Amino acid sequence: MKKLLNDFIDRYFHDEESIILLILLISVVLILLLFGGVLAPLIAAVIIAYLMQGLVNLLMKYGISARLAFVAVYALFVGIFMLMLLILLPQAWNQLRALVNQLPNLLNQWRDALMTLLENYPNLFPEQQVQEFIDGLGGEIGSYGQAVLEYSLASLPSIFALIIFLILVPILVFFVMKDKDELVLWAGNFLPRNRPLMSRIWQEMDEQLSNYVRGKVVEITIVGSAAYLLLTILGINYALLLSVLVGLSVIVPYIGATAVTLPIAAVAYVQWGIGGEFYTVMVAYIVLQILDGNVLVPVIFSEAVNLHPVAIIAAVLVFGGIWGMAGVFFAIPLATLIKAIINAWPGRVYAKVSDEAET
Repeated sequence: MKKLLNDFIDRYFHDEESIILLILLISVVLILLLFGGVLAPLIAAVIIAYLMQGLVNLLMKYGISARLAFVAVYALFVGIFMLMLLILLPQAWNQLRALVNQLPNLLNQWRDALMTLLENYPNLFPEQQVQEFIDGLGGEIGSYGQAVLEYSLASLPSIFALIIFLILVPILVFFVMKDKDELVLWAGNFLPRNRPLMSRIWQEMDEQLSNYVRGKVVEITIVGSAAYLLLTILGINYALLLSVLVGLSVIVPYIGATAVTLPIAAVAYVQWGIGGEFYTVMVAYIVLQILDGNVLVPVIFSEAVNLHPVAIIAAVLVFGGIWGMAGVFFAIPLATLIKAIINAWPGRVYAKVSDEAET
């Protein structure tokens, strides 16, 4: 047992940098788990500044000065931030409230539809099971309504924290972007001077993570805008709310598009029933998803993240369970980081050299 442990340590922790990297990773994970909520504005600001820096570098390639590029990109960020805060989110929230208020009526229509299904197919759907399902659905909706009421009465501290978050993030983004070089130099002082392993991991991550996250932001914007335009033209209710869900669904591959199909189908069915309008909405939504997967994604993501679908779904489940929506959004980049660390870890190189020496 002692020999196995010594072999493991010699294979994977035979140099100083690998030990420092392990300590650094453990420290970062512990800080995020223990103080993630407190440091959320700073973490969000660093991520946004990192993403915005790509646009700054792009403008500088066209001969624009660093200061002017910084001002232009930061003004773009503030404009988008205010647009979402003052226009998009309030309207989506109003439609969500309207949908919640309409839930009793929607439940009655779904009950009538189920009873019609029961009359048409009495042998396939037993009456007792259908009635139990309807009663259980009504009870669940009632409990959700009670939970929403209790949350609204106890949400003042959360609202205060959200206000602080919305104020701090733009300020922190400004200073992180403005003093990027000084902050990077300061952080580098805590790392060893000779760090080929960390440099190799960062190079791989910088190529994939930055392109992936920026590409996802662009994809969410395009798909959400196209969905809003399409649903508005088709005249479906709650078009803005549904288009926000469609845009956010691209965050979770293989699952998001399938999950959003249900609310779109439910709203279309309640509004029109099974008919031409219902089928038109569903076909249009499927076409939009096909265009997204086969046209938009290959154009935006020049370098695809080479992860197995099982690894992607597992990352979404794990990081989404830990950090909620933020974990879902960054699940694939975090999984890519873990893959880059595994591929670059000294033990793999050490094993390869050992095998070559034996032959």
